Amino acid sequence: MEAVQANVVAPARNLLKQLSSQISDLVRGLERHIFVGNLVSNLPDDQRIEIRNYFNGFLSKMRDNGASDIDLGGFGGKGKIWYRIFGSKQPDDSWGTFSSEESSIMIQNILSERQRQFFYDKRNLDFSYMFSEDNQMVRFRADVYMDLEDVALNMRAVNQQVRSVSDLVLHPNVVNILSLAHTKEGLILVTGITGSGKSSTLDSIIDMNNHTVNGGIVIIGSPIEFVHTSDRCIVRHREVGRDTLSFKEGAVEALRQDPDIVMIAEMRDSDTIMTALEITDSGHKVFSTLHTASAVESIDRIVAEVPATEQERVWQRLADVLQCVISQKLVPSLDGKRVLAKEVMIASPSVKAAIKNKNTSEIYQMISESSDLGMMTMEQDLKRLYMQRRISKENVMNYANNKRRMEQLLQMM
Repeated sequence: MEAVQANVVAPARNLLKQLSSQISDLVRGLERHIFVGNLVSNLPDDQRIEIRNYFNGFLSKMRDNGASDIDLGGFGGKGKIWYRIFGSKQPDDSWGTFSSEESSIMIQNILSERQRQFFYDKRNLDFSYMFSEDNQMVRFRADVYMDLEDVALNMRAVNQQVRSVSDLVLHPNVVNILSLAHTKEGLILVTGITGSGKSSTLDSIIDMNNHTVNGGIVIIGSPIEFVHTSDRCIVRHREVGRDTLSFKEGAVEALRQDPDIVMIAEMRDSDTIMTALEITDSGHKVFSTLHTASAVESIDRIVAEVPATEQERVWQRLADVLQCVISQKLVPSLDGKRVLAKEVMIASPSVKAAIKNKNTSEIYQMISESSDLGMMTMEQDLKRLYMQRRISKENVMNYANNKRRMEQLLQMM
């Protein structure tokens, strides 16, 4: 990192200032960003590499300080580089400040011509980014967007290594449901808010299957994050916008690619939800995610997302194909890091009956009384972490979905 700063920082800063001085104040809005894009695309290769190497220095520091995310650019960024470290997002003053033009130059410099055009058209772009450091390819999930007409960027570091499924602390019955060796079909959901580790959990599950079962896996992502090396499974990675046009089309196309497992990184809309259910109906094992905080909320969200004319059929299909829902949160731990807390629902016969009858309000109690099957509520797992002295009582209450039930569990200790 110090070498990068010594060799790159001063010349790169001077170059950024020189280039930004060429941008007229009379050019505003989208035209200003197109002007910046044209300026960048016409730079000599050595200057583009110099700016990119400087930008990569921001990312190198992420590894040094254990950050999960980096933000720069946009009105809200105040010209600073921001890092999220163990859940806390703060600016790093050591980099100094950048004008909106300098930030736009750095951000647009890492985009291809086609990506820039997509961004101008849509005002947003999801993509993956990588560079080589210490003879390793380091990957990031990135999003470029507009913030009060300024270009802004968020990047999230993709783990270099996949965690073992054993680190998730799941009941053997749940692990069997996740494994193609034991269960050949069904829908498995990993849910949680943004930044709760859903992608990492899915990658752990894919990795387990890749190394233990002979088969085929198709991963559809926007963008693709961790890249799995085929082992006992042949693993195909299809990035939306680059390898396929949409989640829905990628999922439909997957059926013609002879998969045993289809991983749809996110069920973003009703079309993708219906396609995922159809793939599962056809006898495949499907993994996907939702932005929901609990198992019951996940079921209700799926039904609510589809047209009213389809909802009756979706209740029945969900009851037939749903196998498991893992809802998770990353809770600040007493050692200053974060620890995984989760709710696990297995689609037992009683749960399936509740879904068919649209009585999802009964499912929470079923989960809380079925620990022998491997189920647990978020509150039960938070209590476990508290008893292990890994999280504080304050965070037990802060991260509980059902505060009243959480208080009851604590009183029973």
